Amino acid sequence: MADDQHYDVIIIGSGAGGGTLAHRLAPTGKRVLILERGDYLPRERDNWDSTAVFVKGKYRAPEFWYDKHGNQFPPEVNYYVGGNTKFYGAALFRLRPEDFGELRHHDGISPAWPIRYEDLEPYYTQAEHLYLVHGRHGEDPTGGPTSAQYAYPPVEHEARIQQLSDDLGKAGLHPFHLPIGVNLTQDENGRATHDSVCIRCDRVDGFPCLVGAKSDAQVICVDPALENDNVTMVTNADVRRLETDPTGRTVTRVVAGLENGVTEGFSADIVVVAAGAVNSAVLLLRSAGDKHPGGLANSSDVVGRHYMRHNNLALMAVSKEPNPTRFQKTLALNDWYLGADDWEYPLGGIQMLGKSDADQIHGEAPRWAGAVTPDMPFEVLAHHAVDFWLCGEDLPLAESRVTLDKDDAIHLALDEKNNVAGLKRLQHKLRGMLGHLGMHEHHLLSHSIYLHKGMPIGATAHQAGTVRFGDDPKSSALDVNCKAHDLDNLYVVDTSFFPSIGAVNPSLTAIANALRVGDHIAARLS
Repeated sequence: MADDQHYDVIIIGSGAGGGTLAHRLAPTGKRVLILERGDYLPRERDNWDSTAVFVKGKYRAPEFWYDKHGNQFPPEVNYYVGGNTKFYGAALFRLRPEDFGELRHHDGISPAWPIRYEDLEPYYTQAEHLYLVHGRHGEDPTGGPTSAQYAYPPVEHEARIQQLSDDLGKAGLHPFHLPIGVNLTQDENGRATHDSVCIRCDRVDGFPCLVGAKSDAQVICVDPALENDNVTMVTNADVRRLETDPTGRTVTRVVAGLENGVTEGFSADIVVVAAGAVNSAVLLLRSAGDKHPGGLANSSDVVGRHYMRHNNLALMAVSKEPNPTRFQKTLALNDWYLGADDWEYPLGGIQMLGKSDADQIHGEAPRWAGAVTPDMPFEVLAHHAVDFWLCGEDLPLAESRVTLDKDDAIHLALDEKNNVAGLKRLQHKLRGMLGHLGMHEHHLLSHSIYLHKGMPIGATAHQAGTVRFGDDPKSSALDVNCKAHDLDNLYVVDTSFFPSIGAVNPSLTAIANALRVGDHIAARLS
């Protein structure tokens, strides 16, 4: 490709933010270039192999970052077309209306956003329809008002999860169908029809989808966008820095290392960074220059700071009856999202995980020594397992931050005990209900295989907050349209812009915001 090619828009990254933005801009006819660090994910049997995906981490980026003590750890990142959505569980929740305002937590304040739930609501609806989200608005009492129902009915519970839902309801709680993005058509019994792309298998959570039935950014947005002649993508393009004009107000060149070892430059009227909260911050910090000595868009000194990743806990309960469920990720519970009778602060939410299997449990065997009864082999344990994901809010701290050292290595400082009291109470709530839910009361096992082998700092799947948006240029890097305060043509459209993270998966909010910013950029280009 010629070094002097100029585009209307360059988008760096093709995940939930970048891929969705490309899809939004494709119909404008403007010349759009996607620069993707990775390539297309290979389609192979290992896509659905537990040992390859979870135990060996075959598809994770072969790189290490450093914690605040200088210790190496492998981050949970994947560099492919579609970004981390290739491996996400496609749980596509809206933030609660309260999440957009200031919320008091046990350990501090979750700050207000510069926009309200009502500002994003139309884009939430568009995002749900675009990403084929199956669900039913109105079931979750903590959910905000909606302008339209989901376009697709909820994924029906299988028998054991329906029993769990019924038992939770009898306990006075409000379980609801988890909103999930899958290309599924169900018959009257909830089974996949003969022409359904999704087959309701047990590989939805954490696995890439071999049949393209999961609503990831590549399948839903990037591939359709590339059908337009005005949209181009260069894969294996590792963007190293952004260069500006002498005034420092305009990004004039995007410098990338390509697959053949050549360094190449690209230019555009508008440049959008959507490389993930850590790598977007890294790119801006690495692009420091005379006019931006602390990093691009960083006159406020917030770039890289306020890193958040949720307080997560994956737990496996042992059902007294077998759990033959295959598609388990269909139920969620938010009754204690904003507080409880015995606790005035938010606890978070509970949702089902994909069904664990014997290989995953084998991989965790050393951690469970003594916790699993010797007369219950791993295969039997897996057959009785019911898998839960507990999610609490991580608060944005200035000292939780991404930095670069002189050797260009990434450092991630994190307070792993930040605001964990609510999550512990949520775990206690679940543990106290097990006997009433048909499960062994003492069998609730920490399932750290989802948390990168017990290294919580390595669990970066929900990374957010490092290039926050806001009204005040002194305390934020971006304005309400996600344009850098310091530059005229630089935007950041991934989870970096979050001022707070709430306690639900961040993907749908990133997608909805990309649609919102896409409309702003399209209007600007016109």
